[in-house]
Amino acid sequence: MTAYAKVASALTDLMLVSHVAALEDLPEMVAAHVDPVGLHDVAFFVVDLQGKILRQVTGRGPDAAEGGLQFMVHGTVAGLAFQRVDLVTEPDGTGRRNLRRWWVPITDGVERLGVLRADTTDDDESVRNALRALASMVALLLLSKRSHSDSYARLIRTAPMSVAAEMQWHLTPPSAFAGRTSTVGAASEPAYEVGGDAFDYAVADDTLHLSIFDAMGHDATAGLTANMAVATCRNARRQGAGLVDTSQAVEEALVEQFGTSRYVTGILADLDLTTGRLEWINRGHHLPVLIRDGRWPSELQCPPAGPMGVALGLPVTVCHEQLQPGDRLLLYTDGVVEARNSRGELFGLDRFVDFVVRHHADRLTVQETLRRLTHAVLDHHDGRLDDDATVLLAEWRDTGQDALTP
Repeated sequence: MTAYAKVASALTDLMLVSHVAALEDLPEMVAAHVDPVGLHDVAFFVVDLQGKILRQVTGRGPDAAEGGLQFMVHGTVAGLAFQRVDLVTEPDGTGRRNLRRWWVPITDGVERLGVLRADTTDDDESVRNALRALASMVALLLLSKRSHSDSYARLIRTAPMSVAAEMQWHLTPPSAFAGRTSTVGAASEPAYEVGGDAFDYAVADDTLHLSIFDAMGHDATAGLTANMAVATCRNARRQGAGLVDTSQAVEEALVEQFGTSRYVTGILADLDLTTGRLEWINRGHHLPVLIRDGRWPSELQCPPAGPMGVALGLPVTVCHEQLQPGDRLLLYTDGVVEARNSRGELFGLDRFVDFVVRHHADRLTVQETLRRLTHAVLDHHDGRLDDDATVLLAEWRDTGQDALTP
């Protein structure tokens, strides 16, 4: 039996016993099942909210990390596997003769959860496939436990979180997605204090729905306003409403709740995944940016209607754009381009777009590009933003996404 076949059998057994396990049970449970089939000293690490640190899941303590290791994403072998989304090996890295240490990205599709460490005696394609299979199983186990685990929430945080940010992170979809002919990535900062920004995306049949919102203010009420906008948008969309009616539903919900004292700007868009046809509306928000051929940016023009929640009664125009394979669509909030350094210089739209273009040319994944972008914006503003900064990036292809997974 090959190494892969042995591991596949062990993973089946692991899956069957994991249904009633808690997050804290996973490290010992995983290691016990795969050590007998040649994957030794297995441990796994999850990435923090800002994509800076990989923390070991030990299963001990209130954050399930007591006594564990942690690695920076930059400057470590573990971090290299995370950034590249690829297997990385250290010859004789364990100090034990005839063993090879591996670092394997843990991903759900293109969402990066962390990395896996394992030692093996062999180095062949069967071993590599076995490691990928193990990492996939660990990803599924983490996903099945994290939604009801306070330990996981503590594990991925490195600072106290505001109530507004707690609401936002609970509401938002995963930070990365790939399916059929689309890839989506999103990022928000300051991760622990984000208040009025929100993003959403979803797929229904051949349509990818995209939306980004920027609520007035930067407090708990701004968070409530943004949460209501996203929830109302989803509710209307799932009842079959089009873009205009969905934005009107958001407006009505906000006016009913807050009068006209609170509002959100936003972009709502639908992308036909078969044809690349984009429809979108502008509710008083920054214009989307289209990047073509990986290097040619342009702002998409559309007559703006008023922000949602102020009841101006302005007409809402549905605009259209035909995407080409490989086009990237950028939606963003003002905190990205209006971040200022100590000299008062704006990060600016040109710098923002140029950053995405250059990292696209380096063949980085969408999620890795956005991780580095948010760090660049924070660094430009001396590590602390005055306003929320959110980016939603979507790429349309005319082929499948198989090559995107490790």
